[in-house]
Amino acid sequence: MAVGEARPGYELWRPNREKAECLTTRFIAVVLLVASAALMLIVTLAGWDVLVGGQTYGIISLIFVGVYILLAVMIWRWSRGALTLTMALSVLLGIFCAVGAPTWFARDKAGFTEPGLPSDLIGLLVLLLIPVQIAVLLTCAIGFRQEWHVEEERPISSGDADAGGDQVESGSLAGAS
Repeated sequence: MAVGEARPGYELWRPNREKAECLTTRFIAVVLLVASAALMLIVTLAGWDVLVGGQTYGIISLIFVGVYILLAVMIWRWSRGALTLTMALSVLLGIFCAVGAPTWFARDKAGFTEPGLPSDLIGLLVLLLIPVQIAVLLTCAIGFRQEWHVEEERPISSGDADAGGDQVESGSLAGAS
């Protein structure tokens, strides 16, 4: 029998996905990823002309935004594997933000080109990304421990056999998908 398929007369049931704490964790993870992507997009587009490394780092940042949105969609679809990748990328982005934030505040000297938004505001947004990434890391770690992947087989008919509920005959293809 292939993985993800139930025996005839049975269906796969994922009991942990119905728990309120799992639903809340998934929602918070998706919201934090979308917020991170939005903050990264604002910082990238507002500071595009003054990014060190030019357009190359801007394109890398846009790819990072796209990956975060893709991970948010995957987590919304209950992909437990996306949680681990999200944790790794949140650590990486947190390090980038911690290293890069002071440079935005150091642009108040003569001779620096002003970005689309004030550089102090961009620096603040970059600093704001650090606690958001810590929250992403913690939320995804909690989600990973909730075992979203656990599957159980249960009979398709949920009625009681003595009460005359529908029963699926052993070996029949009823309910097989």
